[in-house]
Amino acid sequence: MIEVRVAAPDEVGGALTPIWHYFGSRPEPEELERLGTILPPERVHAAFEDGAIVGGAGAYRFETTVPGGAQVPTAGVMAVGVLPTHRRRGALTKLMRRQLADAHERGEPLATLYASEGAIYSRFGYGLASLAGHMELPKEHALLWDDEQLGQARLLGTEDEALEVLPGIYDRAQAETVGMFTRTPDWWRVRRLNARPGRGQQVRVAIELEGRPEAYALYRIEFAARHMVVETRLEVYEALGTSPRALAAIWRYLLGIDWVARIDASWLPLDHPLLLWLREPRRMDFEVGEALWLRLVDVGAALAARGLGEGAIVLDIRDEFCPWNTARWRVGRDSVDRTTAEADLRLDAAELSSVYLGGFTFDQLRRAERLEELKEGAAARADELFRTERQPWCPELF
Repeated sequence: MIEVRVAAPDEVGGALTPIWHYFGSRPEPEELERLGTILPPERVHAAFEDGAIVGGAGAYRFETTVPGGAQVPTAGVMAVGVLPTHRRRGALTKLMRRQLADAHERGEPLATLYASEGAIYSRFGYGLASLAGHMELPKEHALLWDDEQLGQARLLGTEDEALEVLPGIYDRAQAETVGMFTRTPDWWRVRRLNARPGRGQQVRVAIELEGRPEAYALYRIEFAARHMVVETRLEVYEALGTSPRALAAIWRYLLGIDWVARIDASWLPLDHPLLLWLREPRRMDFEVGEALWLRLVDVGAALAARGLGEGAIVLDIRDEFCPWNTARWRVGRDSVDRTTAEADLRLDAAELSSVYLGGFTFDQLRRAERLEELKEGAAARADELFRTERQPWCPELF
């Protein structure tokens, strides 16, 4: 019989081993020590059979920006895995049930993750909440309508320099960007500024506008040449700014770097202005893929924290995995309450999770037959209530 409980400090490595198994390795002691600064043992669950760990799951503690600007406590789910010897025996279901119950008890209305397989997590009430773009651009076609360099670029050579400058820029952008989560200094050290062996030196650059740091990029240069012709790839894995002008400044810097054959970037928002900056956007290979999956752990608290428009709607929510959410909810700017009133829309918690950040709409769910429209025009009214101005974006895979 499989049992799930919170891992003891000396069991965290064992709880993470199942997912590391699929990466072809095991968590090393130094890695566990670093990870422990951002993942305390009480946020790690382990599945046991006969005293041996056969599965595990962790959850970082975030605060995620939601529509309206609130910072909502979030369980950032990670390292979910079950050993191949114990597949199809209920271990994952028990891990997910316990993890969500504990997040609910801790007062975390949201859970987010990047799914290895979406079909797995939709069973547990997660919905696809955002999409992201992955681009490849030949340098000879990185031609902008306006390529005048803005501000002053400054390379940040040491970790201390980076920690002095970058978090302030990130925090200002995060507070205004739906889907982004808060970062601690330890998160920066472990997850963003930690060098990855064999992938080239990390370069950190900040752009100052009018004497103040307003944008930055983290990137790597993978040098290559053939017959003295450069084939170098510049890999951008984070570039953001505090304003449209600041964002333009950092990308003009990146696209202007010499001795580069191709610029690659991942996890870009779908409404990124690159397509409008480029003279020939068709020269950029831009692939769209799934990004954040989201779970409303506490429907009432999550909806109450979210900014809403005019009007009200009654949602009949079904949630077998977290039954405390199953109810009819009257959702309006003034309040979010359980009700016995006749419902306008009927949908599962996973579908409500998909529209929560603004990545998808109720009308898209209606056309995909993922909800029941019980009153004519209800989906359109719900979209007016949940309307957002921008696509949600999380720049980091966790």
